[in-house]
Amino acid sequence: MQPLDTLEVWFATGSQHLYGPETLDIVAAHSARIAAALDGSGSVPVRVVLKPVLTEADGIRRLCQEANAADACIGLITWMHTFSPAKMWIAGLEALQKPFLHLHTQYDREIPWATIDMDFMNLNQAAHGDREFGFLAARLRLERTVVVGHWGDPEVQERVGTWSRAACARRDWETGQIARFGENMRNVAVTEGDKVEAQRRLGFGINGYGVGDLVELVDASTDVEIDRLVERYLDDYEVVAELRPGGDRAASLRDGARIELGLRRFLEAGPFIAFTDTFEDLHGLTQLPGLAVQRLMADGYGFGAEGDWKTAAMVRAMKVMSTGLPGGVSFMEDYTYHFGPDGDLILGAHMLEVCPTIAAGKPLLEIHPLSIGGKADPVRLVFDAHPGPAIAACVTDMGDRFRMVVSVVDVVPPEQPLPRLPVARAMWKPRPDLKTNAAAWILAGGSHHTSLGFDVTPAHLRDFAAMAGTECLVIDEATRLEAFADQLRWNDLYHHLAKGI
Repeated sequence: MQPLDTLEVWFATGSQHLYGPETLDIVAAHSARIAAALDGSGSVPVRVVLKPVLTEADGIRRLCQEANAADACIGLITWMHTFSPAKMWIAGLEALQKPFLHLHTQYDREIPWATIDMDFMNLNQAAHGDREFGFLAARLRLERTVVVGHWGDPEVQERVGTWSRAACARRDWETGQIARFGENMRNVAVTEGDKVEAQRRLGFGINGYGVGDLVELVDASTDVEIDRLVERYLDDYEVVAELRPGGDRAASLRDGARIELGLRRFLEAGPFIAFTDTFEDLHGLTQLPGLAVQRLMADGYGFGAEGDWKTAAMVRAMKVMSTGLPGGVSFMEDYTYHFGPDGDLILGAHMLEVCPTIAAGKPLLEIHPLSIGGKADPVRLVFDAHPGPAIAACVTDMGDRFRMVVSVVDVVPPEQPLPRLPVARAMWKPRPDLKTNAAAWILAGGSHHTSLGFDVTPAHLRDFAAMAGTECLVIDEATRLEAFADQLRWNDLYHHLAKGI
């Protein structure tokens, strides 16, 4: 996964020649200080690159075209220091193909009460210069994020950082591919989708590959490579005795290592950001990939089980957004409920494929039977997720559009041990409560597969969905079911009419 500090957002300030060259020099100096502060902020993970003050339509258009062509540029931050007549932004903004954030700020934090005069007023006009720019963006019906506040405030810098993380994930989708080993699970509806429209709207390509292509690379793994990887397992996890060298099931762990080596080779040979598999198509593999998938997710790859490429893409996007943050992101599935006297809970898990980045402690490496798939017992990491606020999110294909559904949850420790449940799992309390949350999720058509992430917030995904032109529905502590149902109806009407706007 590309380090976020190798990517850039360009800081573009608008002004005009009306105020003379001395004023423009001050505008440039102020812009340089703001850009440097954002670039140096620990909340902003990308580079913030200052661009010359923009005063004419041709310069604005050229900057937007240069941004489109620059691989490292993931978007623009725009700010109108003085009054920048917005008609000169029309050609540039309509040509811009990358996200932009409108920073509504001003250079000085406070009014200099004793010395303020008309020269100061002419220079510091963002309060209405940004409104002129805002009207033009609204008139053009452009998706953008608006952040308001003084540029030195930590809250403002954090909000800029949130947007920039979403823009990094957007770029990753636009430049990546998803590998599908086998088809979708038979007769399942929600994991299906229009792959051509996904590439057109969301950016990533989705292509299928025969399991035999993978098996060739799995079988090519050498004993030396397998020995080395098994040693890594022994160092990283609590490995049960039967899987250790000399144990009764040591060969099964070596098979798991062989699968990881082959799968990793396949993904690293292409522009792949995510992958899927299905237990219904394992031809040539000795066991369903469990440990291999868990470890590849820990390295940043997205994953979706049963051919679910949309959830694989969602896992990857949330991993990009949370790069460098500690909480972790995993493929997940809502499995079973706990209707308890002290509050209702959801137990999330999957057969094998839960990412160890969300583990509460050192995972156990175990082997257990799998009742489906018809293959040998697979090795897998077993653990409980660490507690904390999180979100579960999915993307579904509604036929006329893609929809992102986001659920705000609080992950909690299990109320009792789960000694006979041999899978990694997370237990959470959905907001505002399970009954409201689950009903809203079902009304929205949310998938049973999700991406569970601890550092990604609804703000990240709202920004990201806007960049991707995707509907976004958030279920949180403020959700009321009747209002949510109305929102679904209004959204249907809007997206139907928007095709003609």
